[in-house]
Order: sequence, then C-alpha cells, then structure tokens
Amino acid sequence: MKSLQIGDLTVRYPIVQGGMGVGISLSGLASAVARQGGIGVISAVGIGLLEGDHKNFRKNNQILFEREIKRARKLAPDGILGANIMFAVTDFDDMFRIALEQELDIVIVGAGLFLKIPPTVEKDKFIYSHTKYAPKLSSARAVKLTLKVWDEKIGRLPDAFVIEGPKAGGHLGFKKNELTGELKPLAQIIREVKQVIEPYEDKYGQSIPIIAAGGIYTGYDMYDIMKAGADAVKIGTRFVTTQECDADPRFKQEYLRANQEDIVIIDSPVGLPGRAVENDFIRSVNAGETKPIKCEWRCLKTCDWRKVPYCIAQALANAAKGNLEEGFAFAGSNAYRATKIETVAEVFEQLLEEYEKAQKKEVVYS
Repeated sequence: MKSLQIGDLTVRYPIVQGGMGVGISLSGLASAVARQGGIGVISAVGIGLLEGDHKNFRKNNQILFEREIKRARKLAPDGILGANIMFAVTDFDDMFRIALEQELDIVIVGAGLFLKIPPTVEKDKFIYSHTKYAPKLSSARAVKLTLKVWDEKIGRLPDAFVIEGPKAGGHLGFKKNELTGELKPLAQIIREVKQVIEPYEDKYGQSIPIIAAGGIYTGYDMYDIMKAGADAVKIGTRFVTTQECDADPRFKQEYLRANQEDIVIIDSPVGLPGRAVENDFIRSVNAGETKPIKCEWRCLKTCDWRKVPYCIAQALANAAKGNLEEGFAFAGSNAYRATKIETVAEVFEQLLEEYEKAQKKEVVYS
C-alpha cells in the first residue's frame, strides 16, 4: 500500500479518520489513528457544548478545541493530526485560526465552499502555513469552482480534496432525491474530479491528492476506490465502534443494535439532508413533535432557531454523551455492519489485510 503524499507531508498509510461531531472524534480517537500511521482528525464543531461554561459558547469552543489538539499531540507526538472545521459554523474564522496557530498538519473544511482566506489569518501565514488545506466537496463542479477562485483570488491551490459520496454519514452535500434509489457511484465522482484537477496540477507543477469518502468500510472498499483513482480514503463509521472513539458507549451501541433498515435519511433543521440511525427521537420529530430551544449562540449560519423543530447541535451533543432520548447518532450507510467494539489497531490490521488480499487477487486475475 502506497503512502499518502500531501505536499511535503508523508502519511504512512492512506487512511484519514473522519472528523465526526459533535464530540465523536476528539483527542482520543484522533491520537489512536495517528499512532497507527493514518491521519487522526479532531472534529471542531460544537465542541463547547460538551462541557464547561455554556453561557459563552464561542469562547468555550476555542478553549476546548485548543485543549483537544494539545491532548492529541501529547498522546501521538510523532503522529499526523488534523481537524475538521465546518465552513457553515459562525465561528469558523476563529477555529481555523486556532488550527493554524497550533500547527495542525491538515485542516479539512466541509459544509460550504471554502473560497476565501479567513479574516483572522494574515495572507502570508495562510499561503505559507505548515498546515495543509483540504476542502471537502461532493462534485466535480464544486471542485472546479474552488480551484478557479483559489487560482485567481488567492494565488495558490488547496493541498488536497476530500471527495465525499452519497453513502457518507452526517450532513450530506446532496439533494434528498439524490440519496434514494440508485446512488451516483463514488468512483464516478472521483474520475470526474480528476479530470478537473489535472489542468491545475500541470499549471502549478504540484500534485493534488484526492481523498475518497462515503461508504468505505473495508480494505476491499479501499482497494476498489483507490484503483478508481483516489489517493487515499477517509473512514468515519468504521472507527466509531472502537474503544478509543470519544463517544459514550451508549452511542456506540446504536451502531451495534442497528439493522440496515435503521439507517435513514433525515431532514436536518439546518436545511441539509443527513444520514442517521433511526430512534425514538427521530420518530418523534418525524411525527411533528418539537423540542424546546433556547439558542444563546447561533452556531450555524443557515439555522433560524426560532423556526426549527429542535437544535441539531444540542441533539448531537446529547447523543455523544449517551443521552439518546434527547438526541440521535449520525452514521454512514454501513453502520449496521458493526458487530463488536474493537481497538483502532485491530481496525487498521483488518483494513491492511483486506487491502492486501484484494491486491493479490487482482494480480492473480490480471
């Protein structure tokens, strides 16, 4: 298995752990993945809801985010660490600044088009930062626009792209009707993105790796999508049912109890479809029930808390802490395949073994 090269950053195994919020992937999971030779990713979204002073969410977010970065680095001093920061959150600029100040190896930016330098960061620091930038997108069209704007307005390119297909968990960059019936294959999206990227790679004389995400659960899946042109994979769901995952054990049990039909598409209050494990909370919302909301901090740019049936950030934070009566678990399409709690080391061992088997089988047949 080839290593992943992002500029001058070499990752032993082309495995990026998905940044899962609220509070599912923090320093515990990220450091464990980093120690195994992948990229461990802390989810920055809503982190301030997990503990501390809820009267000042914005400041608390910054304090806890910085703390988790330092914890992860202490646990994995030689590992490669990153963060997932949603562009749609109202404190994106501050969280991005912290990621650069803490010299994280990579920042993945999803939930919106990352088309400008945050005002909290000086242009030279942004352009020459040690930190690599990887926009997370779901179409070649969005990649093309991002490359055009970075080329013309910023004067450099993103270091990598995370391309997320329709089988991913959490909020999705697709219309709801694109998530039912026959889904667009991730491999097709990857091939379309490669065609868009190549002219810019030639212009700048640099390689822009593609990290494929959504529905990748086994080493066989890894092999197939990398054969289709991906340089690496991002895996979230598979790492939830690990001992090191930062979620409460009751959250992990949602995956273990789920059948395939329990993995459903929901309408999120923030205007995006999402994939989750159906439970009583989701059923009650679908039945028209509303949950009391007292929003002291408008965390998402697209959310009008006066009109939504419940607070998505609080529901996810509740679930992460094990309160599934007042929340639910986001999950990828393969969450039902989980049968036991494993260690991150065991998951890596299985992924690498399955990848090698797929590779050998291909050699035999070719």
